[in-house]
Amino acid sequence: MKLIDTDIKNNVLESMINIIDAHRAEILEANKKDLELFKSDDQALYDRLVINDKKIDGMIGAISEVKAQADPVSREISTKNLDNGLKIINKTAPFGTILIIYESRPDVTIEAAVLAFKANNKILLKGGKEAFHSNKVLVDLWHKALEENKLSSDYIELLTLNRQETQDFLVNQSDQLDLIVPRGGERLIAFVKQNAQCPVLVSGRGNNFLYVDEKASWQKSLEVILNAKTHKISACNALDKILINANIDDYQNKVKELAELLTQNGVEILVDDQVKSILKDQPTIEDDDIWNQEFLAMKCVIGEVNSLADAIQKINDHSGGHSATIMTENNESSDLFMEQVDCAAVYKNASTRFTDGGQMGVGAELAISTDKLHHRGPLGLNQLVTNKYYVYGDGQIRV
Repeated sequence: MKLIDTDIKNNVLESMINIIDAHRAEILEANKKDLELFKSDDQALYDRLVINDKKIDGMIGAISEVKAQADPVSREISTKNLDNGLKIINKTAPFGTILIIYESRPDVTIEAAVLAFKANNKILLKGGKEAFHSNKVLVDLWHKALEENKLSSDYIELLTLNRQETQDFLVNQSDQLDLIVPRGGERLIAFVKQNAQCPVLVSGRGNNFLYVDEKASWQKSLEVILNAKTHKISACNALDKILINANIDDYQNKVKELAELLTQNGVEILVDDQVKSILKDQPTIEDDDIWNQEFLAMKCVIGEVNSLADAIQKINDHSGGHSATIMTENNESSDLFMEQVDCAAVYKNASTRFTDGGQMGVGAELAISTDKLHHRGPLGLNQLVTNKYYVYGDGQIRV
């Protein structure tokens, strides 16, 4: 793939900033059409779909942030001069063509494209049908920015395919695909993995856990739980499961206080058999599969554990590998939890809502990867490159 000069890439991004700002009314009108056509009762999906002036400011901010970041392409990773005279330089290199499949969120159309383009990749955007009008106008604006700078619009393309057409596209690729990033539920991820003919980097479900240790600050725990659960229910970093150590001081009254706080804030509660003996009016989990579910709703589970080891086991058995928190004032317990819990982000005494590129200092993100190759966690600009070895010789042969 031809490498674009950094100044040209940044000029495209500056053009896009100005174009978005000048076309706010057009963006909002397109989004209004999508909202009027939205038929689902999925509140989280609807919340992700909405564009307003604040969202547009966020899009502009994301582009500005990426523009200010150093170009991630052709950075030297290592250099070695071998005894045989070979000089070997390992450098970062673009992936090539990236396909991202996502639902509802038109802001992904901006963030995914700006990251892929600055990292010198071509990106194919397969948004959900519920955001068709919003995505179309945003990609049209990208094309204006590219054309203003005499670049092909092929760098950023919108795919408008139904499920069967998407399957056919994955199986019978007319274009070379180098990486696919599915952002969505387990059905989407399974569908892509089953049909893809190239590497897939999973941005998996949340289903995030918080464990209240017996040495936790209870007031801190209440504040963190409320934020993680209610701040933004449509986010993949929202809290779903709360585990409380039964050995915490005044255990029963604290469980009742937590339930009252959550109920007052509109959160539906499910409990396990042990907590049911305390919260007698709350419904009990009827199917153990509930422990595996990401809710994306004002809903959570409260469960009882008897030890740190039990909490770690429960989380590793059921979480989506996204984020998990321990509330404790015991450093030994927090260290053990953070080492042994198998998630992309592990926290001590903080909300899971911080698992986000901007909040973690990465900047705009393509997704939160729950895979372990080639990167785990926020996929920012520096994670959208691979590497390449440049080997310089003078007639050397291997003997």
